[in-house]
Amino acid sequence: MKKLNFILPALFIVALFSNLAAQNQQDYSLNILVIGAHPDDPEKVGGTVLKWTQQGHNVVLVSVTNGNAGHHELTADQLERARRDEARKAGEVVGARYIVLDIDDGQLMPSYENRLKIIRLIREHKADVVITHRPWDYHPDHRYTGQLVLDAAYMVTVPTIVPNIPHLERNPMFLYMSDRFTQPLAFQPDVCIDIDDAIETKMDMYHAHTSQMYEWLPYNRGVLDQVPEGDAERRAWMGEQRKGGSSAEPYRDKLIELYGRQRGTRINYAECFQDSEYGRRLTKENIGYYFPFFD
Repeated sequence: MKKLNFILPALFIVALFSNLAAQNQQDYSLNILVIGAHPDDPEKVGGTVLKWTQQGHNVVLVSVTNGNAGHHELTADQLERARRDEARKAGEVVGARYIVLDIDDGQLMPSYENRLKIIRLIREHKADVVITHRPWDYHPDHRYTGQLVLDAAYMVTVPTIVPNIPHLERNPMFLYMSDRFTQPLAFQPDVCIDIDDAIETKMDMYHAHTSQMYEWLPYNRGVLDQVPEGDAERRAWMGEQRKGGSSAEPYRDKLIELYGRQRGTRINYAECFQDSEYGRRLTKENIGYYFPFFD
């Protein structure tokens, strides 16, 4: 009986700490903005977005342009309507709101007017984390989206800029999505997230973008005749092609560093982020706060 009396308080303590840990996970909710240039660009980090939304964090996906230029048959008006609808469906896949701004595709400039639009977005959503393109890329819209976000970074804390929307008392953390460009500097991952359990959902997000995945991009790459007819066949075909963009292999060393050798060597798909050095800094100490699903 004495042994049982000892075990019961011990079990109570374990249960208490388990409940406190669970409660602590629910004590805060992050506001995350993923700002891409076009509908289907925020999907680059769709696996991590899914992990955030599954834990109840608020994620808003943003396309700075309306995507109305990328097609070989549809008019600008037809394409804009299609891409707004596709974006909405892609957001629904991961439980995130999708915003498409009214700026024509291919015509984005890093102007003061557009900077104010980004400042408003960041303030209105009280962003804790803002994720965007690095400001060098093959597409001018990507480059200028990254530049606009960085130009807005400090200004979101200045009360006299866009004074009708309350300024942020603390600058968000600004992170870059990964890319393969090396000039002038290669992408340097500060954190990588294992998305093996989210890769198919990420592909489902891309699948929602019919005009791009099965029409424009295959046409632009000269493989339109290879696109299958059936929906399931298309999804499988597209998944085989796009999963490579989420390959963990380029970031193997970082994954081993973060997850340990046993797990890090087994991860197939990952999404990585680089600290832009603007706003709040990403550190080893706060990774678990901003990426609460990180093991």
